[in-house]
Amino acid sequence: LTMKQTFETAIKKLEETVNALEEGNLTLNDSLKLYEQGTKLAAFCGECLDKAEQKIKELSEIKEEVNE
Repeated sequence: LTMKQTFETAIKKLEETVNALEEGNLTLNDSLKLYEQGTKLAAFCGECLDKAEQKIKELSEIKEEVNE
């Protein structure tokens, strides 16, 4: 994964990885490599979602403070 990777590009690559694995036309070695890549992509996407959720919580708290 590159530092410039975005959530959207990671999701697209993850979808492509899952599709390739589901087709079942790969060697065992290639399947393992893709599976490893997929787990890294899934972890990256999970981190992105966690960060977005935290940002939303922070913004909601700021909004509540302003409205008090």
